[in-house]
Amino acid sequence: MPAMKILGNLQKIWTDFRNLMGGGKISKETVTPGTSSDRAERFDLKALVIVFQPADPDEHGRKLPDILGWHDVDELITEYILDLKKCSHGIANYQVVEKIEVDEFPPKQDGFRYEMKGYRHSLQSRSGFHQPDQLDYESLIDQFNIIERINRNEMDEVWLFGFPYAGFYESRMVGPGSFFCNAPPLDIYHHCLKRFMMMGFNYERGVGEMLESMGHRAEFTMSQIYRNEPSDSNLWRKFCRIERTHPGRSQVGTVHFAPNSRRDYDWGNPQPVFSFSDAWFNFPVLDGEKRKVDCREWGNGDIRLHHIWWFAHFPHFYGMTDGYSHNWWEYILVPERVR
Repeated sequence: MPAMKILGNLQKIWTDFRNLMGGGKISKETVTPGTSSDRAERFDLKALVIVFQPADPDEHGRKLPDILGWHDVDELITEYILDLKKCSHGIANYQVVEKIEVDEFPPKQDGFRYEMKGYRHSLQSRSGFHQPDQLDYESLIDQFNIIERINRNEMDEVWLFGFPYAGFYESRMVGPGSFFCNAPPLDIYHHCLKRFMMMGFNYERGVGEMLESMGHRAEFTMSQIYRNEPSDSNLWRKFCRIERTHPGRSQVGTVHFAPNSRRDYDWGNPQPVFSFSDAWFNFPVLDGEKRKVDCREWGNGDIRLHHIWWFAHFPHFYGMTDGYSHNWWEYILVPERVR
């Protein structure tokens, strides 16, 4: 079935999926209109949200994002959760179990903390930001008792929200056996009972950038899954093919490259190319016909719509082949499933 008939217009899908509701424990539930036997494991995931939004005493105690007109964190969270539910075909069901608002600048790895005047001066001039620009993750993990809370199953991952140059990685894996996931692994916590992700978001930016952070997490995770497979049988590498590297044989592409992209972030390219992207809706059968696609498929250059389109093509079915799940989301969402 053509992808346009499965997904319809992207803008319509963007609205329709907001009506998706989920809940309960991990369960098996039909989440896609494929064959009657296509069932995927649905994951309810608990997120701890920590928001660094220092108040400015010279602005009558107003918080930094309010002063500068940046995004409301609650709205970002709501939209992000709904978008992930949508593009995962109902598999990713996040809920925020606690939101902690912190009236301070977080510490950098070398102990440095911004003060409001110095930070706002650097922001205005776009210069003089402290280097190295890296959060002291260990201090933060200790401050909020994160390992203990993970071990008590109070949450599955941590979402950090902050300002530009807060020092967050887009994603970082923590716990024994962690691997590089867009950041060096933090595998020093041997008493931690499971691997988990710490996501870093910037409330100056939008939901599209949040999805991009998740997209890079997905890229590194799937590269890890298929790391031992040669190129000719590596399904992740096949998924990422684009016209520039595989003329006439593009597939879905990457976070930065749509099937017809000529450069990074070239999501608005109107040049039509042949793509086998529809075949991924019938995974693991990938013998579908190619058809011409262009940027109209993924939102005419809109970062958020492209990433929704890209994620929607991820295999999301029940079953396994040669030890690999037909539901790639289980690897992306649950690091413990990655071997």
